[in-house]
Amino acid sequence: MLVNGKQGNLISIRNRGLLYGDGVFRTLRATGGHALHWPLHYRKLQLDCVALGIACPDVGLLSAELNDLLVQHPDGVMKLIVTRGEGARGYAPATQSAPIRIWDIFPLPDYPADWATRGIKARLCQLRLAHQPQLAGIKHLNRLENVLAAAEWDDAGIAEGLLLDMSGNVIEGTRSNLFMVHSGTLLTPELTHCGVAGTQRERVLEWAATHGVPCRIAQFGLAELLAADELFLVNSIIGLWPVRELQDREWGHFPVAMQVQKWLNHAPD
Repeated sequence: MLVNGKQGNLISIRNRGLLYGDGVFRTLRATGGHALHWPLHYRKLQLDCVALGIACPDVGLLSAELNDLLVQHPDGVMKLIVTRGEGARGYAPATQSAPIRIWDIFPLPDYPADWATRGIKARLCQLRLAHQPQLAGIKHLNRLENVLAAAEWDDAGIAEGLLLDMSGNVIEGTRSNLFMVHSGTLLTPELTHCGVAGTQRERVLEWAATHGVPCRIAQFGLAELLAADELFLVNSIIGLWPVRELQDREWGHFPVAMQVQKWLNHAPD
């Protein structure tokens, strides 16, 4: 682990990321000493920092730290956290504060290989996401909604939980973005009120544009989701998982998801 470029795992108890979730993060997959899609992750980090008024660390600085870590840990999960820094008691941020950057490394999770081909079983979470447009799309550190949703089940056969918002709109998985295929059109939930806009979501939208596949970002509910021809989930660690079972609905063929998966796995950075 690196904290502001130095080996260690200690931060101040007055760090605003710890006190208030006042910060952002990105999670990257490293393979063979290469951090996949790092430029896209950094661009997202920049946008999120700007949205919260946090000074984003320089790309050269972060890239140098990442490259040093990749020499020691060529394969794994690399997590980058940027907090607003330390502060005095109280919610109001200081007008001048130095952000703190933290790199952490984890082994790649050992998911069943057939989840990427046969698909996964998913469940509908009871928790409903609150609306906060000012935070919508941002990968900020306050993830208590996701924590509570993920605590709703302990069945190892269920790979992911899907989240609706307080209006009944489908939003995302607890750790993934969601797509569905309906009559040849690719749809993904609108994230103007809540949810996280992940890098793999952006890449799937790029795939659709590149291949001339109709694609819409829209609001839709559970009934429309269950009527879809295909469902699939994406994030930077799992890649793409088709959904084979949700509620009482089952799917057995994933032709579009397999095309997207192949492109995601082989398209260059």
